[in-house]
Amino acid sequence: MKPLIEIRKDLHRIPELGFQEFKTQRYLLDLISTFPQENLEIHTWETGIFVKVKGENPEKMLAYRTDMDGLPIFEETGYEFASIHDGLMHACGHDLHMTIALGLLYRFAAEPLDDDLLFIFQPAEEGPGGALPMRESELFQKLKPDQITALHIAPEYPVGTIAVKEGLLFANTSELFIDLTGKGGHAAYPHLSNDMVVAASHLVTQMQSIISRNIDPLDSAVVTIGKITGGTKQNIIAEKARLEGTIRTLSPEAMDKVKKRIEALVEGITSGFDCEAVIDYGSNYRQVDNEPNLTREFMAFAKQQETVKVIECKEAMTGEDYGYFLEKIPGFMFWLGVDTPFGLHHSKLQPREEAIQYAVDLLTQYFTFKGKRN
Repeated sequence: MKPLIEIRKDLHRIPELGFQEFKTQRYLLDLISTFPQENLEIHTWETGIFVKVKGENPEKMLAYRTDMDGLPIFEETGYEFASIHDGLMHACGHDLHMTIALGLLYRFAAEPLDDDLLFIFQPAEEGPGGALPMRESELFQKLKPDQITALHIAPEYPVGTIAVKEGLLFANTSELFIDLTGKGGHAAYPHLSNDMVVAASHLVTQMQSIISRNIDPLDSAVVTIGKITGGTKQNIIAEKARLEGTIRTLSPEAMDKVKKRIEALVEGITSGFDCEAVIDYGSNYRQVDNEPNLTREFMAFAKQQETVKVIECKEAMTGEDYGYFLEKIPGFMFWLGVDTPFGLHHSKLQPREEAIQYAVDLLTQYFTFKGKRN
């Protein structure tokens, strides 16, 4: 197999949006076809891939999940291997995630565990959400593992550090799109129109009270409107306006409460401004809730490794649709330090490539510990 860093560069060049990962899937399948095939079962699902490494004497099936898609971001890294797809970038580390999975798969294809090991290459993590339909697929039900593991790169931690915790790690998340439609007109005759720029402005202001007045102060939630569009010209009253944002909570109950409050406020806006409104929650991701026993076991295992620094971190408001796998299968996710000043989804994200081999070595030892009986 070619060096892992070269594989990462190849994948970094071809970021694709969710359920459009055709080149990525082809690249992965072509590379996997060069691995020892005796113990492999390879299946495709949409633009994703399942690879089962058959164990020598299986009693259970372990699983490792990676994500595949990129983001609609113009890359500004200056890499000589920068994205060849204009306006698309692997700005969340999925190129590293896939490379780590391939390094693991290559090792265990040649030297399988006693137990079965399933590799899940999941499309559409960034949207519209590939984990839930993949989990519910007939193919996955046939391959369903007994335990699942995943990682996510963490820019703020140095290489050699992992961060993890029992229970809630990532938040529940939901996209939020609100379209308002009123009556446009000439700026000189506002009384003959229903101005949706004004309506949208009132709505944004009112939504700021949801967290401060409707959510328990001991709980946590976020409502962010990141984009507002409306109107066509400075002297025309806007007939339409659109709000785009995100909701993040640390409990499903808080998510339900925030959505109900948004709906009540929107209803008030439609009445007060005599307009129509449509709410679309887009992609919704379930919280990443690490199974306590398996997480404690992993943390204890990692702490025994001389090259590993383990940090027990706090939960984060980031979202990951891996939570849908954890809803049905015990497992965990952990942060992998990659030491870069630029955060996730930043156009200049440049993770340290040494983290790739480091993660492959750590996870090889972990899966050997879990799936090999002496």
